[in-house]
Amino acid sequence: MAVTAHQVRIFMSARGAGRSQGAAAAKAGFSERTGRRVEQRGGGNRPEPRSWRTREDPFAEVWEAELEPMLSATPALQAITLLEWLQEREPERYPDALLRTLQRRVKTWRTLHGPDREVMFRQRHEPGQRGLSDFTQLTGVTITVGGTPLVHRLYHFRLAYSGWCDAMVVRGGESFPALAAGLQRALTRLGGVPKEHRTDSLSAAFKNLTAVEQEDLTARYAALCVHYGMVASRNTPGRAHENGSIESPHGHLKRRIMQALLLRGSCDFDTVADYQVFLDQVMATIRRRNRTRIEAERSYLQPLPATPAVDYDRLTVRVSTSSTLQVRRVTYTVPARLIGERLGVHLFDDRLELYHGATAVLTLTRVYPTSTQHRARCIDYRHVIEWLARKPMALQGLQFRDDLWPSEDYRQLWHQLTRHHPPRQACKLMVGALKLAADQDCEQALATYWQAALAEGAAPTLADLQSRFARRAVPVVSPQVAQHDLAGYDALLGTPHG
Repeated sequence: MAVTAHQVRIFMSARGAGRSQGAAAAKAGFSERTGRRVEQRGGGNRPEPRSWRTREDPFAEVWEAELEPMLSATPALQAITLLEWLQEREPERYPDALLRTLQRRVKTWRTLHGPDREVMFRQRHEPGQRGLSDFTQLTGVTITVGGTPLVHRLYHFRLAYSGWCDAMVVRGGESFPALAAGLQRALTRLGGVPKEHRTDSLSAAFKNLTAVEQEDLTARYAALCVHYGMVASRNTPGRAHENGSIESPHGHLKRRIMQALLLRGSCDFDTVADYQVFLDQVMATIRRRNRTRIEAERSYLQPLPATPAVDYDRLTVRVSTSSTLQVRRVTYTVPARLIGERLGVHLFDDRLELYHGATAVLTLTRVYPTSTQHRARCIDYRHVIEWLARKPMALQGLQFRDDLWPSEDYRQLWHQLTRHHPPRQACKLMVGALKLAADQDCEQALATYWQAALAEGAAPTLADLQSRFARRAVPVVSPQVAQHDLAGYDALLGTPHG
């Protein structure tokens, strides 16, 4: 074991006090021989640097003649590549055990003769100057909503000076609506606007597709920044360290979320909104730790504009004869009264707002195809049940039948009906039950009762379901009003006032 500087000081102090080498060495905790060596070096324990090798250099013949010129010409060559090159010529002379020796030799050469390495210039951040946006994903944990895995990412905003931050759940990709919605949410909660907004090469802001698409999306992102009075900037593509004020905090944020999930004891949430509330609590904890710098920076922020900016994509679609419309590879149902109409769509990250002219007609939850799907569907049976009740056999071969069921209970009920009833009877019973559930708003109660009845061996008919769940009409009672005697009107008209 190496002798420490503290042991050397103890030994030399003991020798200075008149103790023998043996006694001083014993007090310092090493041998008398080591004590003599320490004393010969004047109290130092560092050996003299040697100028000779302790063993033969295995690369003596090839280093200066071949390997060094190769590194000079191509500095990116790795030691493993050079060793394999040597092994192709003389495999017995250059075994794999020499790799570490060659790696040290190459590292030393790069330090003394290699090209300059990139210099990182640390920046001084001014209050109120820069805000940064980026998207990130949680790894190593699966967030579930109602037991179903939630495919999502997080939009992350941060002030470079104070570290004020905010995070928002994003269901889709790095889209402009997600960027705009997340940025506006963060600035509203912050209560001010920095002078500059920095991103990396987000596809949402700087889409590297056709020139027309890139120009359109870049213009929309620029308009968003102009609306808030911010200068739009981005780092050089492939240079993540230029966005380091948010790239590094990604890791801190995700670690905090992971720790909060461990304290919570579960990664399952009832709704996406509950998950967002959980994230807001994590953000509040981070902001409390930086509150002094945050309060100092608030006075340097610009005021918020009077109105929010546009944070959605605009589309125009036509409703098909199937009472459906297509938006970004997803089929949505709409009420049948809209068939044939052209609707304006405001496409947000989490919803679609449909307009007929300037009139809002419907809001739909946005759905995204999964990584294994090319297309997806968002089917609401209430939109088509009136016409399906007139054509119940259409259910048999309906293209989106498997997406029509409002819950897994109805899917199981359909499978049971098709096993025990002819197709016509099964379709009529299922469609009638769906119409009853829509009319009486008893979707879950009806399914629960029907499942329990089937489990007990009963087979409720449509009439049985209607008698149990259809609301009774309340009779209208006409009030009994007594007619006045007409003679009273004659008397009234005969008075002076009349």
